[in-house]
Amino acid sequence: MAKSDETHKTKHEKMMDVTDGQSKSLDEINGTINVPANAGFWRTFAAYSGPGALIAVGYMDPGNWITSIAGGSQFKYKLLTVILLSSLIAMLLQAMAARLGIVTGRDLAQLTRDHTNKGLGIFLWIITELAIMATDIAEIIGSGIAIELLFHIPLIIGIAITALDVLILLLLMKLGFRKIEAIVATLVAVILFVFLYEVILAQPQFSQILGGFVPKTDLVTNNSMLYLGLGIVGATVMPHNLYLGSSISQTRSFDHNDEASVRKTIKFTIIDSNTQLTVAFVVNCLLLILGAALFFGTNSDLGRFGDLYNALQDSQIVGAIASPILSMLFAIALLSSGQSSTITGTLAGQVIMEGFIHLKMPLWAQRLLTRLLSITPVLIFAIYFKGNEAKIEGLLTLSQVFLSIALPFAIVPLIIFTSSKKLMGPFVNKPWVKWTSWIIAIILIALNLNLIFETL
Repeated sequence: MAKSDETHKTKHEKMMDVTDGQSKSLDEINGTINVPANAGFWRTFAAYSGPGALIAVGYMDPGNWITSIAGGSQFKYKLLTVILLSSLIAMLLQAMAARLGIVTGRDLAQLTRDHTNKGLGIFLWIITELAIMATDIAEIIGSGIAIELLFHIPLIIGIAITALDVLILLLLMKLGFRKIEAIVATLVAVILFVFLYEVILAQPQFSQILGGFVPKTDLVTNNSMLYLGLGIVGATVMPHNLYLGSSISQTRSFDHNDEASVRKTIKFTIIDSNTQLTVAFVVNCLLLILGAALFFGTNSDLGRFGDLYNALQDSQIVGAIASPILSMLFAIALLSSGQSSTITGTLAGQVIMEGFIHLKMPLWAQRLLTRLLSITPVLIFAIYFKGNEAKIEGLLTLSQVFLSIALPFAIVPLIIFTSSKKLMGPFVNKPWVKWTSWIIAIILIALNLNLIFETL
């Protein structure tokens, strides 16, 4: 090799270099979407827009709904600060995950497996699969309740019906990934406008809402508030989204050996991600505000899906704004949230299974397997507590707390890899990103340990 070639190789060996024969993350869609080379900002942004919607929908799934509504009904606006901090953390971590995938050409699951021994790799895989199941539980319960509210089908049957969503997903996958992005973005817009409309009708006090973004000391001293706060963190910053983000950031086609091309891809991917996560932040705030405006100071059993659905058409609770149409919009948004979250959960499940244990199986089989594993405990819970939806939705809140507990197992490897000069080259974490992310990880671990200790 000539000296100039050696110099050229040294310059770029710090950048992404996909080895021949190495499996790509989500190989069927990896690098399949072309982007314009010399277009203006908005045309280029439009070409890169899409993955952010798939990430964002996971931040406004039914798990977020129940924790945010419960947070508003129990503590009014105090937990808005948790939503704000969680959203900022999500933006930072998702940007890191996207940069990791774009620069290395490997997703977080693949890199974790590459850099751990077999035992630790299997342990991390199990934790991550349990997190996927916890996410699925939220989608199952949310979709099942939405079906019950819309079509008056018993909850147990509605939960069973959600197992069939694998057929919907397979149909969407045949339409192409770009169309899936558009469908999910549309569902996100539906959810946003439904709750914006309902919050405007509820007429909450704006000054009190602003005060909710100021941190309160009782967030740590009040165990009930801490439990729900960690639930919001787990529902907002979801572990599987970090794995998914590191994968679908690679769907756009670009020149891996051109530093300018890599920088451009990182830039527009992060802009797309932050834009959509801002929408998710607004939705989560609207959910908490709606729960506070309707339920704070009332019966402590309020603040659940069925309660909110009924309240929206009960003039004794919400006054003149009560309307069956508002209730129906709420249920439609809930069903849309559950089903759109299914898409991201399935893709994340594929990333995790292929990355950690190198197991490739048909998408329908993988989806059916993970959904059956998730639906079984929910059905057992639903049958045992038949007629007691409060208990069933309590399982949903518990699942979100588990997601918060599982989160450090995804964050720590992400920080290590993105802080590695060998892996990331010129795209390694800046010092402020590195230390901020480590502080976040340490605080989350400390809060989770405190929660486990207090619970035991």
